[in-house]
Amino acid sequence: MRKLAVLAVAASALVATTAAPAAAKKVLLKTPIAFATVLPGLGSTIKWVGDNIGTNSGGTVKMKVYEPGKLVAPFEILDAVSSGKINSGYTTAGYWIGKMKAAPLFSAVPFGPEAGEYLAWIHYGNGGKLYQEMYDQGGFNVKVIPCGIIAPETSGWFAKPINTPEDLKGLKMRFFGLGGQVMQKLGVSTTLLPGGEIFPALEKKAIDASEFSMPAIDKRLGFHKLVKYNYFPGWHQQATLFELLINKDVWNGMDAQQKAVTNMTCMAATTNSIAEGEAIQFDVMKENVEKNGVKIMYWSDEMLNTFRSAWGEVVQENLSDPMFKKVWDDLSTFRAGYDLWEKNAFLPRER
Repeated sequence: MRKLAVLAVAASALVATTAAPAAAKKVLLKTPIAFATVLPGLGSTIKWVGDNIGTNSGGTVKMKVYEPGKLVAPFEILDAVSSGKINSGYTTAGYWIGKMKAAPLFSAVPFGPEAGEYLAWIHYGNGGKLYQEMYDQGGFNVKVIPCGIIAPETSGWFAKPINTPEDLKGLKMRFFGLGGQVMQKLGVSTTLLPGGEIFPALEKKAIDASEFSMPAIDKRLGFHKLVKYNYFPGWHQQATLFELLINKDVWNGMDAQQKAVTNMTCMAATTNSIAEGEAIQFDVMKENVEKNGVKIMYWSDEMLNTFRSAWGEVVQENLSDPMFKKVWDDLSTFRAGYDLWEKNAFLPRER
């Protein structure tokens, strides 16, 4: 009887040992970012992820965020993550337009979807699948996770009113993504600068005008001190999506729970980013007008039609790239279906 008891205890110990899950290998995501954490909705979003992912994962996934340029330069993040120089990075796909023509379609689309429609395509259409496919076909060893979105940006800051298409010709302007190609067609010389370099460029007259982001973000960069005409709507960026890139070898080494927590924390961060962005714009716009001498301008129908027409030409030129065409066709199909809902469900803008 005693022997049986001993065997039972031993068997119980063996079952307990074999049944206990192996402790997950801890992962530290060292994450350089393209946008300073003081910029609400941009850098603040990945700071939010870094502040919460450790708690959400029970300490098995942690993130250390590095301000722009502290570990790698903003425009070097993709290559650095892919090569394994760093194991993760936070940025936006529009920065990779020189590497993959389709990349800006996963960042901001001129006259494109607003935030709700964009996220619907990414998470419940084919957007997310195509997003990863683009990086895979491009030869980049990264896992991409949508991790933040903001609502419309301003259309730019100008030193003087822009009343006709002729007023754009000859301007030197910081401009992002596919919208930059539109502006080039209208005679604007565009350059893509990181946020921290825009104010000095305006101050030194290296550029005449700039777009960057939403009013509360632009305020932090001080554009209102140099240029006073702030144009709306942001036809070039009705919504802007951001990405967490993780080296694929690192991602594949994470267990299912760690992957799920990372995905869910980014989805929560996306909700937080859109809510924060929508909450803080109007006070800044009011202050710009009442205290900073800023004039809020709204593009005329003539100008919006001019931008839209030039955008059509840009699309046709980019369709020669197979991946751009594949993504554009899928997004267009989704939007055509969504249009039935949008036209019937939403109120038109009051003017």
